[in-house]
Amino acid sequence: MVKVKLTDTTFRDAHQSLLATRMRMRDMLPIIERMDEVGFFSLEVWGGATFDSCIRYLNEDPWERLRTFKKHMKNTPTQMLLRGQNLVGYKHYSDDIVEKFVEKSVENGVDIIRVFDALNDLRNMELSIKVAKRMDAHVQGAICYTISPVHTIESFVALAKELEAMECDSLCIKDMAGLISPKAAYDLIKALKKEVSIPIDLHSHCTSGMAPTSYFAACEAGVDIIDTAFSPFAWGTSQPPTESMVASLEGTPYDTGISLEKFTEITAYFKEVRKKYEGILDPISEAVDTNVLLYQIPGGMLSNLISQLKEQNALDKYEEVLKETPRVRADLGYPPLVTPTSQIIGTQAVMNVLVGERYKVVPKEVRDYVRGLYGRPPGEIDQKIMAKIIGSEKPITCRPADLLEPQYELMKKEAENLGIAKTEEDILTYALYPALAPKFLKGELQEEPLRSPKTAGEEEGGIPTEFVVEVDGESYHVKVEPRGGFIDIKEQEPEPQKVDGGIVAPMQGMILKVKVGVGQAVKKGDVVAVLEAMKMQNDVVAPHGGVVKEIFVSEGTTVSPGTVLMVVK
Repeated sequence: MVKVKLTDTTFRDAHQSLLATRMRMRDMLPIIERMDEVGFFSLEVWGGATFDSCIRYLNEDPWERLRTFKKHMKNTPTQMLLRGQNLVGYKHYSDDIVEKFVEKSVENGVDIIRVFDALNDLRNMELSIKVAKRMDAHVQGAICYTISPVHTIESFVALAKELEAMECDSLCIKDMAGLISPKAAYDLIKALKKEVSIPIDLHSHCTSGMAPTSYFAACEAGVDIIDTAFSPFAWGTSQPPTESMVASLEGTPYDTGISLEKFTEITAYFKEVRKKYEGILDPISEAVDTNVLLYQIPGGMLSNLISQLKEQNALDKYEEVLKETPRVRADLGYPPLVTPTSQIIGTQAVMNVLVGERYKVVPKEVRDYVRGLYGRPPGEIDQKIMAKIIGSEKPITCRPADLLEPQYELMKKEAENLGIAKTEEDILTYALYPALAPKFLKGELQEEPLRSPKTAGEEEGGIPTEFVVEVDGESYHVKVEPRGGFIDIKEQEPEPQKVDGGIVAPMQGMILKVKVGVGQAVKKGDVVAVLEAMKMQNDVVAPHGGVVKEIFVSEGTTVSPGTVLMVVK
């Protein structure tokens, strides 16, 4: 019998897809050793969005998280997801930072590094693969699977052969949106098996509902490894259930050799953990949605889109954003939708819908993508859209990182001046997230409160009817009976104040920079402020020329849609 191996993603991709990466380390720690005893090929525990989420929302040191996993895993390799030259961030980093990060990742406990590039531009993966190999890590080269006029079996096989030539130890077909059908999985794995000799892993999501069947078809075609998650954190935009796949393959030529009895305690544990996070489990992320075959939005991106729209108080625009996303993707050359291109495409789609005019507001990251600074797009970018975004500028043709000066020593000096450089890992944290890291490393951030599940009687957009009230240290459960129905909070919000000559925030976010001063003359189209919204930097431009008369915000100010930032007359 040919045993199929399993990589379990419960500690990383599963909760990234369903919970926007909010699972706390304290909720994983008690079950690590039981997971380690199962007999998995690997446990995915780090990388992806975990690094960002740990410092931004959970007040956890991601490096300590990694060391904790490694300490408690004696039998199973730890695995991380690395975004090539983007590492665990959303932009390309200089080669010296990439080299140092990969070295420290292995030193702190990573055994297997799955390396991918959002555009399948192998130039962006080459350095991290080379360094990981030098560090004796197992390198799994990943190909982002997607469907488009420019993505074919032949193109995927060509990429796989190049990754094998780069000395990758295994290959991953990374189907981040759950698009791969059983036939496509069978045909692709069969074709790959004829051309490459390294083991092949299929990674998919249940978004379309096809993943379990596609996994079985892949097994029939000779796949070596499949990615799963424990059932309480499976299905929906996450992976197929570990328990179900083991049961499905039992007694077949692809039997995993793992006994279902090993799962009883683990499944029960995660069922209890799941209850703690019910308040942030969105029904949209949990549901099977065959529309993903039209929109091609991956699980992590879907939950983040929902989060972004809630932040902008615009969840009613969800369907519009879903329809706009493939239009933006086609405009920009059919990039696979995976971090960071999923954020780039998704955020532009959100802005096109919220602002009401396509490409009127274009984040810096979208401009950089069109300029070629993320790599070579798979297809041609629409020339009219390109002109609207970057004018007459020509995109670069070299490897993007070739344009970056070494940064590590500069980041080290800055971190030392800020008094936050206790370790090399701290310096790397600062290098990756310079705006966020100082507060985190100084201990000034607090863990985001974990929302409780909705109580009975609460409706979306209405007012809750049950509360826990604390008085002098005693907690009381209070139920309030509404009279006359629920108040629609959205209807009660005041209209944004209109000010003659006022320049307003197009969406909710934080002011990163105010680029003008009182008394300064500006022309129509000049950038007057930079707004961070949805992890992207967005230029706020003057809709008309004039002189800056008043400025109402400063750097760090949080603003809502329609907030008057300044007056230009």
